[in-house]
Amino acid sequence: MLFNGVDFDTYFKNYPNAEGYFGKYGGAYVSEELKRAMEEITDAYFTICKSRKFIDELRRIRKEFQGRPTPVTHLERLSARLGNVQLYAKREDLNHTGAHKLNHCMGEALLAKYMGKKKLIAETGAGQHGVAIATAAAYFGLECDVYMGSVDIAKQAPNVARMKILGANVVEVKHGLATLKEAVDAAFDAYAKDYRNSIYCIGSVVGPHPFPMMVRDFQSIVGIEAREQFVEMTGELPDAVVACVGGGSNSAGFFAGFLNYPVDIYGVEPFGTGKALGQHAASLVYGEEGVMHGFNSLMLKDANGEPAPVYSVASGLDYPSSGPEHAFLHDLGRVKYDGVTDDETIDAFFTLSRLEGIIPAIESSHAVAYGMKLAREMKTGSVLINLSGRGDKDMDYILEKYGIR
Repeated sequence: MLFNGVDFDTYFKNYPNAEGYFGKYGGAYVSEELKRAMEEITDAYFTICKSRKFIDELRRIRKEFQGRPTPVTHLERLSARLGNVQLYAKREDLNHTGAHKLNHCMGEALLAKYMGKKKLIAETGAGQHGVAIATAAAYFGLECDVYMGSVDIAKQAPNVARMKILGANVVEVKHGLATLKEAVDAAFDAYAKDYRNSIYCIGSVVGPHPFPMMVRDFQSIVGIEAREQFVEMTGELPDAVVACVGGGSNSAGFFAGFLNYPVDIYGVEPFGTGKALGQHAASLVYGEEGVMHGFNSLMLKDANGEPAPVYSVASGLDYPSSGPEHAFLHDLGRVKYDGVTDDETIDAFFTLSRLEGIIPAIESSHAVAYGMKLAREMKTGSVLINLSGRGDKDMDYILEKYGIR
């Protein structure tokens, strides 16, 4: 399929290129010393991760430990409430640890094992990536340091407890806004000091090459499964697919299963409480080109050209940039990036919970809210939503801030 000059039949062979670029986005903007570390990981990925032994072991882990494949669920009562459009959900909330994050964490940790690394270093916002990397470290018998901002530690107490129970060292990051960006900064600093013995298991399709590619590839199992399951269930492709976008790991993996098919694709960013800087985290809708955390993408900037303060009710989405592949797909127009507000998100959280018996993560509730909006606008058809995680981690925060609606 040709779209705006890009042949999606060969897309995954050509993007990213050898230097890690998706068009003008991506790359590896790091020190010479860290560049050597990135090259080591790239070489290992293209040799170890493409070997039959690695692939067989990862497949076994996904089946026997993670519980894959996760199902697709028809949201019948929600569909009936909204009209004639049929809504479906890819249930990554049923993946072990409760979200999509384990898909790439087990892959990264398995690679670390093959490379002889002793420690996994990671950042986390909502805590799901932290729980997943702590789980992977426990599974493989590796040390684990997870960096997390003070604000997110307070909001995500259940996941902090899970990380500690699993044996991870949770490092509180107190500087700046003390949220996801600062956690990434701190994790990169720690990795730079110990990259010979450790591997940075980045939590999304961001960072220097090869991480945007590697995380997307490990997460692509979500989109591949979802497409095959939906066709088996209905006999046809969905008319539209929807996923939330912060850094963009769940959406990149989900979209990978549909980019070369005649399906409308929607990435949903957090519009928060308003359009002013500091009220949202919609870097693809409102951002401009810029470099942070070792990669070039679209980002929200302040008056000095630095990463701007961001906000989202979802701790996993409050990041001032997005993965370079998302920026590329945005410019191509292959994916439409839009957003929903906090109010729309919380309404979707309660609606899905009460109509379908599924409590979604606040991050995933952004995608649910947009899927509901599409269902109201479309006269007929189907929408497949990536339900990227469950809402156990969010319940205390929701009840404290919003009460029962």
